[in-house]
Amino acid sequence: MSLRFVLIGCGRISPNHIAAAIENKLELVALCDIVPEKMQEKIRQHQLPPATAQYTDYREMLQKEKPQLVAICTESGKHGQIALDCIDAGCHVIIEKPIALSLQEVDEIIARAKEKKVKVSACHQNRFNKSIQKIREAVEQNRFGKLLHGTAHIRWNRGEDYYKQAPWRGTWEQDGGALMNQCIHNIDLLRWMMGNEITEVIGLTDNLNHPFIEAEDLGMALIKFANGSYGVIEGTTNIYPKNLEETLYLFGEKGTVKAGGNSVNRIEEWQFADGLDDPDEVKQEFQENPPNVYGFGHIPLYADVIDAIQNDREPYVTAEDGRRALELVLAIYQSSLQGKSVKLPMEKGSTLDFRGSM
Repeated sequence: MSLRFVLIGCGRISPNHIAAAIENKLELVALCDIVPEKMQEKIRQHQLPPATAQYTDYREMLQKEKPQLVAICTESGKHGQIALDCIDAGCHVIIEKPIALSLQEVDEIIARAKEKKVKVSACHQNRFNKSIQKIREAVEQNRFGKLLHGTAHIRWNRGEDYYKQAPWRGTWEQDGGALMNQCIHNIDLLRWMMGNEITEVIGLTDNLNHPFIEAEDLGMALIKFANGSYGVIEGTTNIYPKNLEETLYLFGEKGTVKAGGNSVNRIEEWQFADGLDDPDEVKQEFQENPPNVYGFGHIPLYADVIDAIQNDREPYVTAEDGRRALELVLAIYQSSLQGKSVKLPMEKGSTLDFRGSM
């Protein structure tokens, strides 16, 4: 039986969600956006039935349409409250990254979802990249032996036009900077691959070339994981003249791996002491060339969430996973602001804590 599905927010990322919903045969009953033209454009773009309901008030839509699954694709600062309203309405939820902008909101989402027995998935779709799935398999099979360190590099470009398209971008109230918006996918992957548990973070952030935004355009961090390994993050939107690369490296006592390409969608280095596979064959097989940095991960993420709902299990990417990515970015911000290392876990924190810090 097809689930009744609605989408809240028809901006830049929404086409990936609509395509994933269609591919997974969801019953797309309504769209919601405060700008009606955006909904009409999406209906034309995806050849949706002209009768597809359109709402400017998501609460009215939840009440009238009684959806079973909701995707939240609004500006980041609104994710938390909308998610809580959807959960209260008994809906399962897919939340675009970041899951929220405060740890208190995420904890409320997690608690209320358990209470209402609904599924919540943070949309970290790059976990479903073929390359990332192959690397994850190697981690789970302990092919690296002891993990020593891992690095995430996001070397991208975002110009003034990008921020003018949506004035919420780059604000502390609704977004955050390069780390929170552009880099959080790879930050999520690094933390996940290196064992999730972190003891300490040292970070530096700055705004070097974007005087028209409040938050950072450069972030650097050193991470100490509970398993004794280390992580390095370098994230920037200052690369001239366009996006250069997004890479994830993992270094272990018995293995070295690099994922690269637009959105870590290609295995570019594959060396293991066990010799179980041919590095050239792996590099050939595990490479995708998506048309943009969003990759191909939304379709399998949706398939997973639908299966989680139907079989009453946790999604592959949980709300707790979304919280971990958010916590790490907030820890980097806090370390930079305070000029000292920050211990994890963090119980509270929000982008609002950093207003006026740049």
